[in-house]
Amino acid sequence: MPVGLRLIQKVSATRAFAKVAPHFIPAMDRAVHRLTGGKVLLSARMLPGVVLTAKGARSGRPRVTPLACMPEPEGTWLLIGSNFGRPGHPAWTGNLLAHPDAEISWRGESFPVRARLLAGEERAEAWRAALAFWPPYATYQARIEREIRLFRLTRVASEG
Repeated sequence: MPVGLRLIQKVSATRAFAKVAPHFIPAMDRAVHRLTGGKVLLSARMLPGVVLTAKGARSGRPRVTPLACMPEPEGTWLLIGSNFGRPGHPAWTGNLLAHPDAEISWRGESFPVRARLLAGEERAEAWRAALAFWPPYATYQARIEREIRLFRLTRVASEG
């Protein structure tokens, strides 16, 4: 593993990072994503990323959230609701529970997806893969009491 990546993983597991990152990284990613026509996410220099557009759980209005993701060999994506190891579930997870049909922007292409909350052995298997992919998720889980939500996104055919 490159030294730079090890350093990023160490820093991302700190409580200070958990306090600052949720305010800084998404705002920066949204701006850069918009300015580059959906082609660049700065946080994707650390981890692969998507921009999720999901309906708000209560408002039903589109909510745009840049997120780290774990692309899977089957052409699906795993989203990990770690919230950087903070106590509450991130809002986007509640949005997907209420409205699982969403859209992602992945590598400059936007398309519809369906999200499914993982449970049981399927979740356990995905969690093991997520930890191998990004070990700081273990630190995030250890500092909170809630179980981190895992969603699998599957591409769906466009309507129309």
